[in-house]
Amino acid sequence: MNTQISVAIYSRVSTDNQDATNQRAQLRDFAQKHGWIIYEEYIDEAVSGSRSGASRPAFSRMMQDASQRKFDLLLFWSLDRLSREGVSATLDYLNRLSSWGVGFRSYSEPYLDSLGVFKDAVLAILACIAKQERIRISERTKAGLERAKRQGKLLGRPSVSQTVMQQIKTLRSQGKSIRAVARECSVSVGLVCKLSKGVLPHSCFI
Repeated sequence: MNTQISVAIYSRVSTDNQDATNQRAQLRDFAQKHGWIIYEEYIDEAVSGSRSGASRPAFSRMMQDASQRKFDLLLFWSLDRLSREGVSATLDYLNRLSSWGVGFRSYSEPYLDSLGVFKDAVLAILACIAKQERIRISERTKAGLERAKRQGKLLGRPSVSQTVMQQIKTLRSQGKSIRAVARECSVSVGLVCKLSKGVLPHSCFI
């Protein structure tokens, strides 16, 4: 293996009771065994696996550095240690790394190796799984909406009564500001501004 390959190590533990020390040690040994130069170790600790990459500071910084091509390869323990946001989001991360010219390798899943012969096959399988995941989510959403309709629940934004609209117009015509009217009527500033244009043209002050 080319000894000039620069590798970033990413580790994540999902609860306060877990320790990334063992992960880091094995990933570090794995990198050294292949002759890779460790650029940096990115560690997120005590972070819920359901949170997005934006809520994981080390992950976000790692992706930012990857986009700037600061290292050649990302090494992680396993796919679920990289992300638990679902197959679609995880596949997106891998594709983004590839688009930046950064490879990836899973320690415990040797088939998940952008330098290996199975890269395209694995990504194709993940893409199929991601597609099915999106279909299932869409179906669940539609089923939920249909169930809500059958139960007589109102969908979408709640409507504003004629009484409230008249109150808004009256208060605005009395010279009260949009923000004051919104607070008094418990509605959004945007709604008050929209109604104000019909009552007091060009007087949409906050």
